[in-house]
Amino acid sequence: MSRHKLSFVLVLASLLAAQTVEADGPGGVARSFKSAPIFLYISEGRRTAAPFAHVMFCARHPDECSVRGKASQILLSPFADKQLHAVNASVNGSIRPVDEQSDQGDVWQENVESGDCEDYALTKRDHLIALGWPSKALRIAVTKTSSGKGHAVLVVRTDRGDLVLDNRTNEIRDWKDADLRWLMIQSGEDPRVWFEL
Repeated sequence: MSRHKLSFVLVLASLLAAQTVEADGPGGVARSFKSAPIFLYISEGRRTAAPFAHVMFCARHPDECSVRGKASQILLSPFADKQLHAVNASVNGSIRPVDEQSDQGDVWQENVESGDCEDYALTKRDHLIALGWPSKALRIAVTKTSSGKGHAVLVVRTDRGDLVLDNRTNEIRDWKDADLRWLMIQSGEDPRVWFEL
């Protein structure tokens, strides 16, 4: 485990002491059902090509692009909500924002000291999985901001709908209220598969 990741886990553990995380979700709250109205969830279109930088990320880190856990949705208990907010704020505060375009194009990474939106999203996903959250409920989405800039966020599927973790704010928003134009999203069933939105 990297020093960056270890320090995060230790800080989060001290914040949430005396709580237990079970293998299939935080406090055993992962579920494979949809109890909220359908409009609370992002509706996927047809399959599309994955972002090339994500294909390269999966080639470098195949374990990060495999399915872990069975549940496809999180029951957002007070404990799970606290974990989600802690991870979002901690990662937002621990990575220095930079535009990292290089001669090779954008490189997607996790657990870095500095990076761009994809690196924040991948790091949040990694930290939640380390806490026992199922990967099927944690998907990267590619969007555009209101100013037209390309942007990536982590989308968490919960019993209250799809929630957005964005490096531009510590507020966790419903996907419809995120002020983003949605372009594509990972499949929950296979992180290497992407769909148009």
